[in-house]
Amino acid sequence: VQLQASGGGMVQAGGSLRLSCAASGNIFSINGMGWYRQAPGKQRELVAAISTGGSTMYSDAVKGRFTISRDNAKNTVYLQMNSPKPEDTAVYYCNAELVVPLTNGMDYWGKGTQVTVSS
Repeated sequence: VQLQASGGGMVQAGGSLRLSCAASGNIFSINGMGWYRQAPGKQRELVAAISTGGSTMYSDAVKGRFTISRDNAKNTVYLQMNSPKPEDTAVYYCNAELVVPLTNGMDYWGKGTQVTVSS
C-alpha cells in the first residue's frame, strides 16, 4: 500500500501547476485526503484537505488560489495550484487515511514532491 505523488516542478509566479497523488495496493476505501507542505527551516503545515464526501478546507495562505479535489474511482487526490507565489515553494506531501485489511483506517504519507515558484 502506498501513496505516489507526482506533478511537482518549477513554475513561474502567477502560473499554474497540478499535483496528483494516487493510492495503490490492497485498499478497501479511503477516508480523508490532504496535502501538506514543508519549506526549508519550517514545520510541515496543512495546505488543504478533502473529506470522503467532498467537503474541503484550505489554509488561509492558499485559500482562493489552490483547489483540492479527488477522484474516488482512481483513488487519487489532486491539488490545483493557480497563481502560485514564491512563498509557496516547498516540498509537498500527500496524506490519506486508507482503510486496509484488519484496520478501520491508517494514516499514510506519500514521498514529497518539490514545488519551486520563481518570481
